[in-house]
Amino acid sequence: QVQLVESGGGLVQPGGSLRLSCAASGSILRINTMGWYRQGPGKERELVATATSGGSTNYADSVKGRFTISRDSTKNTVYLQMNSLKPEDTAVYYCNADLPYYSGGYWRTTTSWGQGTQVTVSS
Repeated sequence: QVQLVESGGGLVQPGGSLRLSCAASGSILRINTMGWYRQGPGKERELVATATSGGSTNYADSVKGRFTISRDSTKNTVYLQMNSLKPEDTAVYYCNADLPYYSGGYWRTTTSWGQGTQVTVSS
């Protein structure tokens, strides 16, 4: 079992900053890609940013230049630095992790999700 716990959400004014953290714990062999997703009111969950174990990153167009994803592999933790926040960034932010495991003679991957942390951007 692997648990992901997010922290760092809250209420912030437009133009402000927040830093989200997500720590993975439990029976971890290794973690491939870690990512952040969000789900705004009345919207579907969408990709925000991902970071591979090799250091490659990917961002949604809506957050490029404002958000930065980073990882600390020694702590199994992923971060999301969010700057120049806008009201449309208001959402529940979820982290996930792709976890490889060996079963039936093959390497497979399962994805674990955190419970989410609320980010509200409002004056």
